[in-house]
Amino acid sequence: MDSFLLGSLKGPSLLANGVNHWKKDNLKKVRFSGSYVSHSPSSFSEWNVIERRCTARFQHALPKHCTKGTREASTFYHGQNKRLLVNATAGHPLESEPGATSSKNAWNSTKGALGVFYRFSRPHTVIGTALSIVSVSLLAVQRLSDISPLFFTGVLEAVVAALFMNIYIVGLNQLYDIDIDKVNKPSLPLASGEYSVSTGTLIVTSFAVLSFCLSWIVGSWPLFWALFISFVLGTAYSINMPLLRWKRFAVVAAMCILAVRAVIVQLAFFLHMQTHVYKRPAIFSRPLIYATAFMSFFSVVIALFKDIPDIDGDRIYGIRSFTVRLGQKKVFWICISLLEMAYSVALLVGASSGFLWSKVATVLGHTILASLLWGRAKSVDLSSKAAITSFYMFIWKLFYAEYLLIPLVR
Repeated sequence: MDSFLLGSLKGPSLLANGVNHWKKDNLKKVRFSGSYVSHSPSSFSEWNVIERRCTARFQHALPKHCTKGTREASTFYHGQNKRLLVNATAGHPLESEPGATSSKNAWNSTKGALGVFYRFSRPHTVIGTALSIVSVSLLAVQRLSDISPLFFTGVLEAVVAALFMNIYIVGLNQLYDIDIDKVNKPSLPLASGEYSVSTGTLIVTSFAVLSFCLSWIVGSWPLFWALFISFVLGTAYSINMPLLRWKRFAVVAAMCILAVRAVIVQLAFFLHMQTHVYKRPAIFSRPLIYATAFMSFFSVVIALFKDIPDIDGDRIYGIRSFTVRLGQKKVFWICISLLEMAYSVALLVGASSGFLWSKVATVLGHTILASLLWGRAKSVDLSSKAAITSFYMFIWKLFYAEYLLIPLVR
């Protein structure tokens, strides 16, 4: 700072000597601690007095243009001096703290890592799994007193274990579909290179082990069998070994998804709540039968529709899906017809309910969903991959909505 002031005077002067003399006399009054500076107020007062006297004395001796420069330099120096005093007395660092930058970088790194894992976990399937288990668990509730800490504990056990297995299944599928996903879904972490194969293998293995460990701790046989069958079918669906990789065969692939989404989720998780949590005998109620039948339609639709936007990669790598064999348009309208049929059955089931509140809620709810589906389907541009993918996500939203209606079927 003093170099700036002396530079404006273009040569050695009494002011320079005064500054140096003041520094020598007052150096002991300035204490440095880490990156913080502590000045005694008296030191700054002395400096202000010296500065004012020297500036006034030299203003008479210097030409006008130099006087103007001296004033500007003095004003700048004084302002900087005051700022340093405020920072020092307030305990603020003179320079940006490395810890603050380090914390920000750590947060950005953590946020980025979570974002990559979020995409790896295929969030639409995670949401679907969680909603389906909660919805089916509510079918086991027979009276208001059943909604208790015991209920929430049982649901939490089932949801966490199932989500671990869900991540294993979708992660394993990505490990064996890296080349296909580079064409169909290049934003996925393995296809984009954000995850290495070893990282993906570590994640899926860890989550499979965690899922089985949790089911063993819980001690529920329905929960264990739900996870085990899902593990077997999910592995056979994706893994590239002789007689496996069932996703290559359209009918077998659809049956795998139907078995997990329509049968295992409905029956096994209902029995987990009914027999393990509530200790009641196993029964198959009307709402449970309806949920299994309806979700069978829905699971077939998901199994068929998921291949419509993936037709390019499937065709290149020899995946003989229904879309590759029949064409996008035909499979699209088959899916819409199956869903509309399912909603028609749902309307009949709702209308036959003996409870007025159930009848109104289910009939009105399914009418709205069927109308939304038909209206949206007519506006889809089947030549646009983005439009088809967006509609596929809309199908999943209908899937979520159905699980909100299933507990109302009585």
